Amino acid sequence: MKLAIALLLLATPIAVSAQAGASDTPGKTATGLTYVQPRDWTRIVDGPATVFIAPEGTLRIAVVEVGAAADARAAVAAAWAKFAPKAARTVRLVSPGAPGEGWAERVSFAYETSPNERATVAALALRKGTSWTVVITDGSDAVANKRSGATGLIVQSLRPAGYERESFAGKTAHRLTPERIRVLRDFVANSAHTLEVPGVGLAFIDGGKVVWEGGIGVRALGSPAPVTAHTKFMIASNTKGMSTLLLSVLADEGKLRWDQKVTDLYPGFRLGSDEVTRSVEVRHLVCACTGLPRKDYAFILADSGAPASDTFKQLAVTQPTSKFGELFQYNNLMASAAGYVGGHLSYPGMELGAAYDRAMQTRIFTPMGMRDTTFDIKVGESGDWARPHGFDVDGRMTLMSNSFNHLIAPHRPAGGAWSSAADMARYAQLELSKGVLPNGKRLVSEANLLERRKHNVPIGEDSWYGMGLIDQTQSGVHVVTHGGTLQGYHSTFFVLPDAGIGAVILTNADSGPAMFPPLLRRLLEVVYDGKPEAVDAIAPAEARLKASAAAKRARLTVPGDPAVLAGLATNYRSPDGIHLSITDRSGGKWLTAGFIEGPVATRKNEDGSVSLVSAGPGNIGVDALVGTKDGLRTLAIRDSQHEYLYTEVR
Repeated sequence: MKLAIALLLLATPIAVSAQAGASDTPGKTATGLTYVQPRDWTRIVDGPATVFIAPEGTLRIAVVEVGAAADARAAVAAAWAKFAPKAARTVRLVSPGAPGEGWAERVSFAYETSPNERATVAALALRKGTSWTVVITDGSDAVANKRSGATGLIVQSLRPAGYERESFAGKTAHRLTPERIRVLRDFVANSAHTLEVPGVGLAFIDGGKVVWEGGIGVRALGSPAPVTAHTKFMIASNTKGMSTLLLSVLADEGKLRWDQKVTDLYPGFRLGSDEVTRSVEVRHLVCACTGLPRKDYAFILADSGAPASDTFKQLAVTQPTSKFGELFQYNNLMASAAGYVGGHLSYPGMELGAAYDRAMQTRIFTPMGMRDTTFDIKVGESGDWARPHGFDVDGRMTLMSNSFNHLIAPHRPAGGAWSSAADMARYAQLELSKGVLPNGKRLVSEANLLERRKHNVPIGEDSWYGMGLIDQTQSGVHVVTHGGTLQGYHSTFFVLPDAGIGAVILTNADSGPAMFPPLLRRLLEVVYDGKPEAVDAIAPAEARLKASAAAKRARLTVPGDPAVLAGLATNYRSPDGIHLSITDRSGGKWLTAGFIEGPVATRKNEDGSVSLVSAGPGNIGVDALVGTKDGLRTLAIRDSQHEYLYTEVR
């Protein structure tokens, strides 16, 4: 498959010059369009097209300067004609983007691909004045996934000739007065209304103090109960930074060194590669830099009730797909291992999960006064807690069960914490104070707190992954941040260390993340008198969500095609012994695969194959390709770099 894609990519004649650099290299096209060429990528210039080729040779990103065109569609058609005249793809989705960075208009195009291609094909049309530039991405989905940092760098760095980036570097920050806080609150409230987010937990920090904390909206659709400063949300991957904070405290206690081999501290630590296992130091556990790919389906599709030790069992069979230290590849299992190693060092005689929970309570949550924060699901789902929401198959915002999110319990150091805006504000305060609690007591040394922000691998332009934290520069301003995503729960926080300002936002709907980058932009606008761009980003975000939902629905047969459903087996099993079942429920077929459970729709693919699609509400589901192998019926579930093949049980 890799060779076939490579041959397809190289089939288009390309000319002029080919160059590969040993580091990220800024450049300009003949007309002055600026870009950054990622390290080890080859650049080829062919007339109006500047083509960047990934080291594997199976992914190309072409920047085509089209010039004048009637509209975005015409510009994209002209770009394909220049880049790959024989390409013929069906447009699946057209969605607008917000203007900015010198572009007056941005329009994204996604194309139909068949599951067996394992390809990604997309275009982005950018307009300045009457002139269009089109970015075409074409090639291996696996390569695009593992090189997301490089692909993001190319797209984010593109700016029209002569554009001067806005910079707040060196400017004095305004304080968050009640008037400025009101502007920010109104922005969040209006954005939540537009994006159909039922509830938001929100907090702002300035000068070492929480200057406002509270809620916007309701905990659940159909209920009047309001979100408060103490309403509990699942914070998902924001747990990672808390887990590395535990490691920082343990480093202060002398229980670990950042450059210490993990196997010296926990001999049971193993990866699918012995060489990488020997290379991993404590600092690498949450660096997203070891070469291990994301492997979430391994626990999404697993049976419930796994112990904490399952993290190490799964890591032992996970192979790296890039070189150590080469690329940003986010891996939840490694972050989970980090927390459990910390728990083991704190309480070596206890079961891993219990040791971690106790270590986080005694060393982090209790000293910081985080009274709402817990790993106990029963406690989380009681009292003042926000329910998760997501779009149903017809694009309506719907209250969901939280049962799917229970999947994170065995791997909770990576994303299993419940918290509130009030507690997350305390977490952000600690980042701003560099380890000192509001009462003046030091929780962690400045050196070990800041160790978590050191740059490991780039994840885009002016942005790097540390240890459960992202360190970046926005408009000349230093920002420390991280997000969290589970089904129906999304969170983020922003800390501006030089200004002493921070913000926390927790949401209970899958549309919540659409307001996160605009909120950071609005915060910078308010603090530094920036150009008003944030408000204009919300309507395009809402349009993208609606267009995406409509495009997905248009491809589905709901309920599923009777002929396809009639040909399915009742029970399937993977080589690892994990089960998938198709049963009759509520007058239709129902799929159960690990933590995913819901009605079944079908989709006919471009190549004539058929997929089963779980049609329950939410942002996470399965797409299973229907097939046969050795005379038995199969269902294949894939992410970008793995396949989980289920065979019928007779």
